[in-house]
Amino acid sequence: MSEKQRPIPWKTCLRVGLSAFALFLCITYWDVAAGILSALFQAVLPVLIGAVLAYLVNILMAFYERHYFPRRKDTSFLAKTRRPVCMIAAIVTLIAVIALVVILVVPEFVACVETLVQKAPEAVETLLANPAIASLIPEDMEATLSGLDWEAIVSQAASVLQSGLAGAADTVSSVFSGIVCGVFSVIFAVYFLLGKDKIRRQCGRLSKSCLRPAWREKLDRALSLLDQCFHKFIVGQCLEALILGSLCALGMLLFRFPYALMIGALVGITALIPVAGAYIGAVVGAFMILSVSPQKALLFLVFILLLQQLEGNLIYPRVVGGSIGLPAVLVLAAVV
Repeated sequence: MSEKQRPIPWKTCLRVGLSAFALFLCITYWDVAAGILSALFQAVLPVLIGAVLAYLVNILMAFYERHYFPRRKDTSFLAKTRRPVCMIAAIVTLIAVIALVVILVVPEFVACVETLVQKAPEAVETLLANPAIASLIPEDMEATLSGLDWEAIVSQAASVLQSGLAGAADTVSSVFSGIVCGVFSVIFAVYFLLGKDKIRRQCGRLSKSCLRPAWREKLDRALSLLDQCFHKFIVGQCLEALILGSLCALGMLLFRFPYALMIGALVGITALIPVAGAYIGAVVGAFMILSVSPQKALLFLVFILLLQQLEGNLIYPRVVGGSIGLPAVLVLAAVV
């Protein structure tokens, strides 16, 4: 019998039939299928978040492991304590960095908002004293305000408040679910970090038993490439954020801008956010300096604009491009 006349194996027919039947059920009962998929995703979500947290913490943890008595044999006491000690050191380092940024930024930001609120009435009176601005305000503004039905407005506000209180139970439930998900995510992350070698071996045996050798080789190559690129990119991005925040703080100290250290830390942290991070740091920094001097706020925007040009054209292509093994010209072209 020729190759073209060979009958189709029954296993192939069974797979095609079952796949077509499953697709028909998903299309016909899409609401039920979507609910099942959503429930499965919610159940697996702590595991996924824990894996992401473990991958991020492992970047710093691997750095500590390379420097924690690297010449000790695996049977020694120090070698056995390498994994938990480095994991705790990595977590403590990240928590310390976050706490330092919060301590530097949040109190000063709250103080600036309070200062602006206190100065707002005086600023409004100054603006209204200007004839050019006063001419823009309608003359019947006072009559319009006096003609408002304040009882109706208060009743509407009360109804909105009651509806908000009615949904408070759902909000509390969502917050509680988020806390539980966060706790289990941390537990999974710790488990992944402590047993990463064992998990890697188990995944290797699973892929070896379920995949063909050619497919397994391609999968291992793709995962290795992704891990290498992401690892180096994250390290380069953090290094670039540290350089940018330090340059911002030093420049602000040099030009005698207020809140130099705090805004430098804020700019460095927001630099980790792609594309919009630079604008967020500039806007918040200018808003805070505005409470001291509007002229300095404007000069700060000019300063941060020049610093962003320096960072985008010189620092970023060299640091991040070098960290992922790409020439600076290619990274600069991608940024442009």
